[in-house]
Amino acid sequence: MLNNVVLVGRLVKDPVVTVTENDKKRCYITLAVQRSFKNIDGEYDTDFISCILWNGIAEHTCEYCKKGDVLGIKGRVQSSSYEKDGTTNYIMEIVAEKVTFLSSSNKKEEVEE
Repeated sequence: MLNNVVLVGRLVKDPVVTVTENDKKRCYITLAVQRSFKNIDGEYDTDFISCILWNGIAEHTCEYCKKGDVLGIKGRVQSSSYEKDGTTNYIMEIVAEKVTFLSSSNKKEEVEE
């Protein structure tokens, strides 16, 4: 089985690190990824993809990146679910294993898990 994802997109907002109950560092980001083809109106659509970064990757991304920076992410798709008001909701997100800073103004270029 294979579960690999590679994305290149822009950060939608400044990343922020939080600390979990288990003292792990976590950062949720959203990447705006433009599609490679035009829609029926002749425009490029954009997908907004949720990603989760852990520990060192989370810290470095928050330190070196800000809204609008272009990032490359290699990771895997992870699904989960939760119940709210009797309805089961499903979530798909990308767990980053490697992040490359493609347009960050700082010098650090790449971080891995």
